[in-house]
Amino acid sequence: MAHPASTMIDRAARTSLWLKPHRIALIAIAVALVASAIIFGRWDWLPNYLPRLGHGVVVTLAMLFGSAALGFLFAVPLGLAQVTGPFWLKWPAAAFCTVIRGTPLLLQLWLLYYGLGSLFPSIPGIRSSFLWPYLREAWPYGLAALTISFAAYEGEVMRGAFAGVPSGELQAGRAFGMSPFKVFRRIWLPRAVHRALPTLNGETVLQLKSTPLVATITVVDLYGVISRVRQETFLTYEPLLLLAAIYMLLTAVLVILFRYFENRIPTRGV
Repeated sequence: MAHPASTMIDRAARTSLWLKPHRIALIAIAVALVASAIIFGRWDWLPNYLPRLGHGVVVTLAMLFGSAALGFLFAVPLGLAQVTGPFWLKWPAAAFCTVIRGTPLLLQLWLLYYGLGSLFPSIPGIRSSFLWPYLREAWPYGLAALTISFAAYEGEVMRGAFAGVPSGELQAGRAFGMSPFKVFRRIWLPRAVHRALPTLNGETVLQLKSTPLVATITVVDLYGVISRVRQETFLTYEPLLLLAAIYMLLTAVLVILFRYFENRIPTRGV
């Protein structure tokens, strides 16, 4: 465990960083802009749109956490295959990550929705199957595109995390008689996840900022609601400022959650 004195010194150092003149000036400017927007802006429309905004936040969070959870489940085998897999697993995993990371997410989203989505109705039996109520909606394609993108980026992160775990720790587990699966479950995967947490934090924040793209395929998320507000009220700045504030709040919550988990995991020997 960290010594209490060193912990206090670290906190004092972090506090001093925020007390630098340029940071104080930027914070003052931001507060002044927000106060001006609240005082001089037109906000009479807000009560009428609160239910829609709440629904939009729920859709955004569902897209974020759903795609991040599913994407991480795919990222672990993608990273593991690139580190230890045979060539017939390593090359396809590397190619998948390269292609997905090398093409725009918006393009992938449109290929799934306007391309693959337009083929399903022409396949015999699809319309009468239990999948049709979902395949005719837009959100499964948005969730799939976000999941594929997150899996590709996190697959590379997990590849580096798996490769960065010291081999001595794995050999020590085998020396204690652990099976390969137990070594992976109790040593390799937890240590790799711990190493990847800071990057996972940043990737999740980027994933949050990618969710507005699903509004381009008619998914009414938070950005979609704000777009309708702008169309119906003919306002520009107030809805966009509210959108920015909500995304900043969600980002702050994500950062705090990841910092909490990082601090809860022991770091001795890392």
